Amino acid sequence: MGAAFEAVVQFLFKYPSRVFQRGDFVLSPVVPPLLLGLIALAGVGLVVFMYRQVKGVGVRDRVVLGTLRLAALLLVLGCLLRPTVVLSSAVPQRNLLAVLLDDSRSMRLKDVDGGTRLAAEQKLLADSSDIVRRLSERFALRFFRFGADAHPATGTSVLTGNGTRSDLANALNTTREELAGLPLSGVIVMTDGADNGGSDIGASLLALRARRVPVYTIGVGQERFARDIAVERVAAPPSILAGASTIVEAVISLRGVRGEKTSVSVEANGRIVTTEETTLPDRGDVARVRLRIPAMAPGTYRLAVKAKALDKETVVENNELHTVLEVRPGPARILYVEGEPRPEFAFLRRAVASDSSLQVVGLMRSAEKKYLRLGVRDSMELVTGFPTSREELFQYRGIIIGSIEASFFSGDQMRMISEFVNARGGGLLALGGRSAFAEGDFSGTPVADVLPLALDRTKADTGAPATALKVRPTQAGLIHAALQLRGSEASSAARWDSLPPLTSVNRLGSPRSGATVLLTGRVPESTVDVPVLTFQRYGRGVSAILGVQDSWLWKMDTSISVEDQTFNTFWRQLLRWLVEAVPDQVDIVALPGRVGPGESVTLRAHVNDSAFVDVNNALVSAHITSPTGRVSDVQLEWSLREDGSYTGKFVPDEPGVYTMVAESRRGRDTTRSVPSALLADDQGADVEQAELRSPLLRRIAQETGGRYYPASEAGRLPDDVVFTDAGVTVRDARDLWDMPIVFLLLATLLGAEWAYRRWRGLA
Repeated sequence: MGAAFEAVVQFLFKYPSRVFQRGDFVLSPVVPPLLLGLIALAGVGLVVFMYRQVKGVGVRDRVVLGTLRLAALLLVLGCLLRPTVVLSSAVPQRNLLAVLLDDSRSMRLKDVDGGTRLAAEQKLLADSSDIVRRLSERFALRFFRFGADAHPATGTSVLTGNGTRSDLANALNTTREELAGLPLSGVIVMTDGADNGGSDIGASLLALRARRVPVYTIGVGQERFARDIAVERVAAPPSILAGASTIVEAVISLRGVRGEKTSVSVEANGRIVTTEETTLPDRGDVARVRLRIPAMAPGTYRLAVKAKALDKETVVENNELHTVLEVRPGPARILYVEGEPRPEFAFLRRAVASDSSLQVVGLMRSAEKKYLRLGVRDSMELVTGFPTSREELFQYRGIIIGSIEASFFSGDQMRMISEFVNARGGGLLALGGRSAFAEGDFSGTPVADVLPLALDRTKADTGAPATALKVRPTQAGLIHAALQLRGSEASSAARWDSLPPLTSVNRLGSPRSGATVLLTGRVPESTVDVPVLTFQRYGRGVSAILGVQDSWLWKMDTSISVEDQTFNTFWRQLLRWLVEAVPDQVDIVALPGRVGPGESVTLRAHVNDSAFVDVNNALVSAHITSPTGRVSDVQLEWSLREDGSYTGKFVPDEPGVYTMVAESRRGRDTTRSVPSALLADDQGADVEQAELRSPLLRRIAQETGGRYYPASEAGRLPDDVVFTDAGVTVRDARDLWDMPIVFLLLATLLGAEWAYRRWRGLA
């Protein structure tokens, strides 16, 4: 409601609108109601009688004049009913009023009359300000400043704008708890509405509503920037294997920007690793930019995704966003089981032989109960063939099943493969071949249930000739990190178009719900595409199908030069992707993974034994190394809610990247996790979505019985907070019969009657 409209309401109705919103309407007649009723009936009868006796007047004139006179009479009788509004108001100097001041980084933004939001807050609620003076006349004020946490404050002079995030819910909870048992009449919150602390604002409002404590919110800042770009979100894997490139997608929000050019770069530990020139879209409020990060050495990297500032941009602090990427050393061991000697087996192993991040352990059946073992650690590994225990199988991070019939595996081994993906979280890749899929009688087995394509035994044809397929990536495949054959997406797509056809001997079904097709194949002179490379998430892991039998042609076809690395690149990237997210026996993460210095995080470790069964009786600790090399140990306690889960609290006090390692001890066995990262980001999440969020502030006010004010209208707040049901109050009755609108209406009715008489010549 605008200030001008509010002034009109108060002029006409004697009181501001808040009086009518908060008060209860009652009648206090100055004469007994029965007598008043008799007077009303007599008055109505007198008016009717008088106008029926007037000579020379038509029916219409009698009705108009009688109605006007009757309305005036009823208005006077209504005043005799003495309408009153009764409301509660705070007893002067008997109540507290909490004032919450936003002290987060977003308050440093300069979008309030050329100054910062913090300066506007300090000016509006300074000790010497008119608002604070008027509030102090009636209430004892208690100031709090808040960012991620809330703390008592002496006033606006202590504000620094250093908070890395805003937790409104936590601030309201802290205020309520600090002032519990005291007569709290209300809470005033001045903020830009940023609420990124993760606490439940609904629960906080419910607790305040239960105490009947209203919250009055003052919004500061612009609701929509005139001209701004902001890196709003970055999608990147938490970890990759060394030697692998990866794709980072930056989501950029746009305000008042259309069709302009800018550049987006990624820095790893302060060094630019990639830059992409992009033209912002002509329509919409979001741009998506994909950036390819080249292979990097093992280690922990702080990634900074930065969009170049535009001319006359409102805010530049939100043009960058930080995240962490863990590059893990290898080798990741993958078991490749093959039923017969064929080129695919040899060429695949050769493609990754020089990759230190991958080790493909080969198990090829050379004769009945005879196996060729390649890449084994010792003479006993796989000596009896395919693993027969979970401990033996689950030591691998991935499994490749080649052209081998289902009868090769026992029922227990089939179920172990399913559990390898579902429970262990491993990666499974099934290759095409004469004895693969339905042709190998896998339909209806536990392995078939894991695969992303349905297998139909009725469509199997073991004698069918090989079908040539021209392989091309789908839209999802074109942007998938594993299928980038060249340095850019455009050159990679061109390379895919130039590759020779492959062949398939399998009749595969349709993709399952939730599966993603990355590569399709088309028979020459046909318009039908069949899935070639398809994957799906299954439990904790991932399963994939590559439904061709001779990808080695991308190495040995006559159209491929000797120096060409397409085949090697394809298999290295595909296998890295297959196993890069596979969990270890002991894992640790920080929740959230990005906080500001001084903010608490929850450390959560998950502990399994060698068979990947949850362990609940271990001694688990976290060893945390700060950016400056200081090591802290945090004991983790078993979470009763989840088997194998252990949690603890940690507060990073330095900005930068922390490295965490979990250690599990059970008896004589000690198992350590690979390093994981926590980012204490001094940039702060608070400036990422920095526009004033007035809808949230309106909701807070409405749900608690308070009111929302733009900063320009906050001068009305001292008069509003007086009327409250919380704290020490007194009931106040205010007459309504003498409102200016009543006299104006009475004068209008009588004036209209006189004017009508003059117009009709009856005066």
